[in-house]
Amino acid sequence: MNPILPKKYYVPDVEARQCKDGRIYLYGSYDISGNTNYCSHEYHVFSSNNLIEWIDHGVSFTSEDTFSPYTPLYAPDCTYKDGLYYLYFCMADNSEGVAVSKSPYGPFKNAQPIKIANKDAIDPAIFVDDDGEVYYYWGQFKARGSKLKNMFEIDESTLNSKILSEEEHGFHEGFSIRKRNDIYYAIYTDISRGKASCLSYATSKSPLGPFKKGGVIIDNTGCDPQTWNNHGSIAEFNGNWYIFYHRSSQGSKFNRRVCIEPLKFNQDGSINEVEMTTQGISDSPKATLRMEAYRACLMNGKVHTEVAPTNDDYTEYLSFIEDNDWVSYKYINFENGVSGFEVRASTPTQGGIIEIRIDSIDDPLIGKCYIFNTGGWNKWKNFSCKIDKNFEGIHALYLKFKNSKSSWGRLFNIESFLFYK
Repeated sequence: MNPILPKKYYVPDVEARQCKDGRIYLYGSYDISGNTNYCSHEYHVFSSNNLIEWIDHGVSFTSEDTFSPYTPLYAPDCTYKDGLYYLYFCMADNSEGVAVSKSPYGPFKNAQPIKIANKDAIDPAIFVDDDGEVYYYWGQFKARGSKLKNMFEIDESTLNSKILSEEEHGFHEGFSIRKRNDIYYAIYTDISRGKASCLSYATSKSPLGPFKKGGVIIDNTGCDPQTWNNHGSIAEFNGNWYIFYHRSSQGSKFNRRVCIEPLKFNQDGSINEVEMTTQGISDSPKATLRMEAYRACLMNGKVHTEVAPTNDDYTEYLSFIEDNDWVSYKYINFENGVSGFEVRASTPTQGGIIEIRIDSIDDPLIGKCYIFNTGGWNKWKNFSCKIDKNFEGIHALYLKFKNSKSSWGRLFNIESFLFYK
């Protein structure tokens, strides 16, 4: 389910690549929970053989090993060439570089800079074509690209300084590139809908363009009330394609986590927009299994997630809930029907009401669960109610929050819930 990594990991800007050992590896930035800045001074690499269970290979690279120590590391990319893995990184001071390892998960060593003759040195992308030629991309507002003479130096004679632009493609940052059926797909952060929340694609018959805008693949608007950006990649794994993207959490632009959705290409090579879901690439979770509330794929209003004050067990829950806020979980398998709903909640106030709906926030109520004073924001109790409508199968679940006659402002927290028969 989304997010795909354990709660303690905040990994945005992911480039996903299936390596020679058959595993898929994630190369991304590394946010620190509670920080008010993007990224940290280190990278971690994660890998999986099934996209469900992930291994943290630990710290693969830190800014202390670069030519700009103590500078935060921004979005990376990685590729394999002639027996070595090359990690391309960028930093908060607008410098970019490359480090090398014999392993896909590092540690990456011997960092050296890549000289780029402009200031928008951000978000490097690397691509090795079928003929062995290597291409390097970077930029904000304008995507630039060129061949590499070797793995460390651009060939300025091949430089294209306007592969993608904000005016023509909505390009903001986060260039990524893949090839399928002789079509080159540029995946990038698109600002066309007013903020950098979309991952869109453009296509070309050449790795250096020209690229024609295709459309939005996924938009993370609504994952958190304060979310601003999105950044990711598409990747083929065992013959199937997926979109890797991130969502913010905890009512901030930061604390971003990687998520996955399945991706399908149309016969002409185009890609339809993909919906954000809770289930991701997994089967729809059964309604009778306890769902962690923080996994909501949509949040509307002031509601957002919060981490427990001690964070020893990385407990995260829905918090700052006010009247008429709502959240959604897509999709839940109700199988042959349910008769009741149970929620674990906390509040020092008079509480409020959870209105339960399926398929749409405007659909009729199927249940109302009343939440009462538990003695504190971290004093948890279970509350339950009956489900009044018979229905079966897979549905989107919507929980809408209402105040009671005597409660206003912040209502209650929700840790988890389930349905029962």
